[in-house]
Amino acid sequence: MRVRIRLFASLREAVGQSEFELDLAEKATPEDVWGRLAADHPDLARRRRSLTVAVNRRYAPFDQALAAGDEVVFVPPVSGG
Repeated sequence: MRVRIRLFASLREAVGQSEFELDLAEKATPEDVWGRLAADHPDLARRRRSLTVAVNRRYAPFDQALAAGDEVVFVPPVSGG
């Protein structure tokens, strides 16, 4: 199945693109997506604990099953005032 991935801020900078598509196995999860990203960009692995994830514009757990056509967004911590 194919899903769309969107990245923001430091994640976008580390990967070098803000959005792309991935082909995944059926019943893949955002955790599986993150594993692929971390395998391709090892410096990302340490950031996992500080991220949240949204699937189709709703916050979701990392173990939620994805469906073809889903949009997965990894959200890094935000600071500011």
